[in-house]
Parts: sequence; C-alpha cells; structure tokens
Amino acid sequence: MKLYIKNMVCSRCKMVVNSVFESIGINPISVELGEVELKNDIPENLKRQLLKSLQAIGFDLIDDRKSKTIDKIKTLIIDLVQNKNNDLKTNLSEFLFQHLHQDYNTLSNLFSEVENTTIEKYFINLKIEKVKELIIYDELSLSQIAYSLNYSSVSHLSNQFKKVTGFSPTHFKNIKTIKRKQIEDL
Repeated sequence: MKLYIKNMVCSRCKMVVNSVFESIGINPISVELGEVELKNDIPENLKRQLLKSLQAIGFDLIDDRKSKTIDKIKTLIIDLVQNKNNDLKTNLSEFLFQHLHQDYNTLSNLFSEVENTTIEKYFINLKIEKVKELIIYDELSLSQIAYSLNYSSVSHLSNQFKKVTGFSPTHFKNIKTIKRKQIEDL
C-alpha cells in the first residue's frame, strides 16, 4: 500500500515522516519524497491518528487523483531544483513525461487549473528561491550559481531574477533584508 503525503520536499522531511509512522507503530517499507510504502493497509483509526500527527508538523495525506498528480509534479520539480538541476538534460516537459508517463499538456492543464500558475512559472520561482538561498550563503559566485542551476549564462539568470524579484542579484545580495519564500508557499 502506498500513501501520498503533501509537503515532503527534502531528506529531513523523509526522516520526520518516517519517525511519525514509527511513533504510532507503523514501520514503512520505504519513505520517499511525497510517498510512503507500507506492507499492509492500516486501520481507519490508525489512519486518523497518522493524519493528525502529520498535520501537526505541516504535512498532509493526499487522497484524490488530481492532488496526487499535482504533488508528484511539485515533488519532482523541487527535487530537481534542490538536488539535481544539472541532471536536466532535456526540457522540463520531457523530464516530467519521463517520470510521470503522462502527456505534458494534460499535466500542464491540470497544474494550471489547480495551482493557478503554470508549471514553468512554478519551476522558475523555485529556481529563483534557490538562487536567493545561494546568494545569501555567499559561498558561490554568480557564474557558479548559474552553472549549478543549469542557466545558459549569468545574464540569463540575472534577467530572470530581476523579472521575478524586481532586483538584480547584486542588489539583492547587498540589501539582504528581503526574506526568502518557503517552498510550500510558492
């Protein structure tokens, strides 16, 4: 049995969700971003307890098909931006098709309908938040950031950054008072 969990975006999320399951006596077979595989179905009373525990720490169980698909899209894109952006050897539509085995137009229409934004805008917003994070850490140059996030050039990164935030990356670095957005708020 698989359970789909909303708002799982990083390896810490996987550890936290795993500990929630174990704390109520359920030992998952595997815990991945957005989904937990169990050996058996769980009784309804235990499922309610699980839902309450997950919601208390910012997660939620996903039941309907549309929500599961949207969450899978978000999870794939978040993982791509956070962990393996340079692994993107094709365009985003092909990447999603390869992982979800669904027509991109169908995925795009569903995402836009439910999230009130396009997949591409969501992807760009995530990349810009990652750029902000890397600028604030001040460990990489702008060209290293552009390379690590698969931008074609520093100019492309700077233009997109300014279009989304209204600031150049350099200006953003100098003012540092602008807060980053949480992934789940994008």
